[in-house]
Amino acid sequence: MKIDLTETTSSKINQALVSARRAIGTPAIGMVLTLVIVTDEENAYDALKSAGDASREHPSRIIAVIKRVSRSPRARRDARLDAEVRVGSDAGTGETVVLRLHGELANHAQSVVLPLLLPDAPVVVWWPEDAPADPANDPLGALAQRRITDTYSAELPLDELAVRAATYSPGDTDLAWTRITPWRSMLAAALDQQPAEVIGATVEGESDNPSCELLAMWLADRLGVPVERTLSKGPGLTAVRMETKNGVIVLDRADGSLATLSMQNQPDRAVALKRRDTSELLAEELRRLDPDNTYASAVKFGVDKLHSGGEVTAKPVDSAADKADKAAEAKAPAAKKAPAKKAASK
Repeated sequence: MKIDLTETTSSKINQALVSARRAIGTPAIGMVLTLVIVTDEENAYDALKSAGDASREHPSRIIAVIKRVSRSPRARRDARLDAEVRVGSDAGTGETVVLRLHGELANHAQSVVLPLLLPDAPVVVWWPEDAPADPANDPLGALAQRRITDTYSAELPLDELAVRAATYSPGDTDLAWTRITPWRSMLAAALDQQPAEVIGATVEGESDNPSCELLAMWLADRLGVPVERTLSKGPGLTAVRMETKNGVIVLDRADGSLATLSMQNQPDRAVALKRRDTSELLAEELRRLDPDNTYASAVKFGVDKLHSGGEVTAKPVDSAADKADKAAEAKAPAAKKAPAKKAASK
């Protein structure tokens, strides 16, 4: 069911939502969160489709905020709100409100969205394109517990990663980080199966792919080893190699769907690592609303280190044996000096 409202207000939109729910026979609200999508006309269809698919796992009220750019000075001075209310089969498993803000009202989107938020429910804001430099201090971002951006859609993804690191606030996340969740899980599982000290790693993937950079930063941050970033034709992330004292662990995905995991003294194994749709990525992010400390640590590591001589200049973590050797070396000079001191006293 769809209801079009022209030159309307937030109060009338709420009334239309109640009337639509009654008309289809579902007066109760069974949604778990409010998802606010800040987008433009060009990307609105794809964003709403992805959000609708994700709502089958997370029933939610979806509010799409579309800021209409006015061409003439007179139109920019006029403030008008048009809305489209969708419920039932047209809105996934929740409700969808499409807001089109004209003129000066586009600069005050938070005042329109605030009355439409579900009471006592978490708020998530998603920018499919053109995310603000500091999402937490954005007027709409300030309403949310979770803020989702996508550096992959930026014109300069590596520069965008640096901005995300500089302005990070608890609750920020990035779909470029979500894309590498299966890779991180497989690499961690491989080290569990073959525990050994990692002495270096290589991440191979497309140029200017923020997911590749984030995976390399994650490895360098968690393992404390040099990580080399190499380029391939893709698609996306194609291979990760970890050098250990027991041999090399290789996770290679050449075709974008099926990967091969190779480890020393073990047969090669096929692993499903397909490239996921935006709806799947969004559904994963909506499963948790607490701060992602692992992402924060990885993005703050610094993408500039990945391109300083081709390696991450991280200090390797000393093993227990190395620490024992250093402790013995530290005691050795003191033992040699002791007799000399006795001879001097005599």
